[in-house]
Amino acid sequence: MPDRREQNLKIALVIVGLIFIAGVYPMMLVWPSGWAWTPPQAEYQVMILGIYVTLGVFLLLAARNPMAHRSLIWFTVWSSAVHAAIMAVQAVMDPTERGHLFGDVPALFLVAIVLALLMPRGADATA
Repeated sequence: MPDRREQNLKIALVIVGLIFIAGVYPMMLVWPSGWAWTPPQAEYQVMILGIYVTLGVFLLLAARNPMAHRSLIWFTVWSSAVHAAIMAVQAVMDPTERGHLFGDVPALFLVAIVLALLMPRGADATA
């Protein structure tokens, strides 16, 4: 993997990790229509926060040596894309949830796209 690409991947992992750790909960409070389901569901919010804070910590750890944590990074890519796709369908079907189409849905697709583009392919993937 070229040094520049790996450095960009490390930076992206740190940014995404920090957002997952410290950004999801404030967004649920500041912009609930784009980041939390209506009506507010405390159990759902705690579950989502538990998952994303944990994933964020592991992404920060992976930033030290991304190639040793390829499976975690690809899990983040695919789980983010699947989560966003499911939420998008639900938001389209339920008019009260349309704000997600401008909040967490594009945010999760962005995470998936950025990390996927920065991950090595071919011979670089085994380095």
